Amino acid sequence: MESGVRRGPATAGGPATAGGPASATPTPRHELGAGAEARARGAAAVGARRFLLCLYLVGFLDLFGVSMVVPLLSLHVKSLGASPTVAGIVGSSYGILQLFSSTLVGCWSDVVGRRSSLLVCILFSALGYLILGASTNVFLFALARVPVGIFKHTLSISRALLSDLVAEKERPLVIGQFNAASSVGFILGPMVGGYLTELEGGFYLTAFICFSVFILNAGLVWLFPWCEAKLSSAEKGQPARRNSAPWGRRDGHGQETATPPGSTVRTRPARPPWLEFASTLRDMKSLIFSEMWDIFAVRLLMAVAVMLYYSNFVLALEERFGVRPRAAGYLISYGSALGALAGLALGPLLRLYRHDGHALLLHSSALTCLLLLLHASARSVPVAVLCSSLLAVSTAVGRTCITDLQLAAGGAQASGTVIGVGQSVTAVGRIIAPLLSGLAQEVSPCGPPSLGAVLALVAIFLMSLNRTRYGGAGGGSDKLKRE
Repeated sequence: MESGVRRGPATAGGPATAGGPASATPTPRHELGAGAEARARGAAAVGARRFLLCLYLVGFLDLFGVSMVVPLLSLHVKSLGASPTVAGIVGSSYGILQLFSSTLVGCWSDVVGRRSSLLVCILFSALGYLILGASTNVFLFALARVPVGIFKHTLSISRALLSDLVAEKERPLVIGQFNAASSVGFILGPMVGGYLTELEGGFYLTAFICFSVFILNAGLVWLFPWCEAKLSSAEKGQPARRNSAPWGRRDGHGQETATPPGSTVRTRPARPPWLEFASTLRDMKSLIFSEMWDIFAVRLLMAVAVMLYYSNFVLALEERFGVRPRAAGYLISYGSALGALAGLALGPLLRLYRHDGHALLLHSSALTCLLLLLHASARSVPVAVLCSSLLAVSTAVGRTCITDLQLAAGGAQASGTVIGVGQSVTAVGRIIAPLLSGLAQEVSPCGPPSLGAVLALVAIFLMSLNRTRYGGAGGGSDKLKRE
């Protein structure tokens, strides 16, 4: 009996197939798999880019809110009846709190995850600015600085999160873009705050708007596409972190985070969070006294050098050149804009230097030292403006390079701890710089930038001594990563 399907003639190549020679050849299964994998990679790349843009927005809003209020703090505390000595002590309390909290918060973010630590830091900072908006006496003003001094680490945790998500060669470029987005907030914030403060009750209104900006920032972090961050990290083959994944120890459904394909992870018994935190603190101690001491020393020296320049910037311009504070404020905003552009230009600069971050840091520090000397000896406003413009560029580049050098030398296991230690070093500079600036100012209005140039020269000497260890495209960091 004939079958319902008519068979075509057999060919020499094999048996006849149903449907005759007109039937299509089936697509091999491996080609289908390759196409699906390519589409998945494309979707992951788009999701990663969207996540990075969200993180850039968080950095912008953070500095936008802060820069509305910070330039007005000294005027407000004096209006509350505080003497200059009391105002100075209250002002230095922020740097002291940052000194002790930066490293601890960095360690804590490595243990509990970036999402939780970001949310907590933003919300407690918002609380500080809310109290600041209600401060009608010096006590409330000082109390408002406590939560901000302890928890104002949004930018540090965001940089650690960026380090978790991007490849090592992309890291300086991405961090530079993040710094550029944050700098845009610092450009707009002082102008908005200066306008609002001229209104009746302007400071309190400005502080309340800053509080609202931080609440908005917390909402953005809560709504972040964290699942896309997980996929991006897996696509880039990031190794599993010893303490936690950047988005937390578990996802929203209580499941452990996925392990990237092809990676081998040794399972070990779960430990309580306090044991993880104590272990991270031990790592922090070994980190400070490791071979990275010279990086932290360079960071401290350059931070103090730049802070000496900016600590009396407005006063020095008025005493030396008769520049009014409003014009000096415009110059600060102009410098912030140049710093933002420098962050965007960091990618081409790194390609020019063949991704040798140490060489770029060395040259930017040398330029900073030269500009500080030139500013100290300037006799005209145009020369001072030129120095200020170029200093904004050199310091923006140097800030990104020193952060990347820390992360490259410290490895990927505890980037939050590494950045936290770096922020603590900077906090030490915030305490030292005002004291040194006051002493140098007693000698001459040109004293602070001159002393800053000397400190920058010492930092350049340290970097030159250790060039062989950190030279090349991160080549010197492998030894530290293995230790």
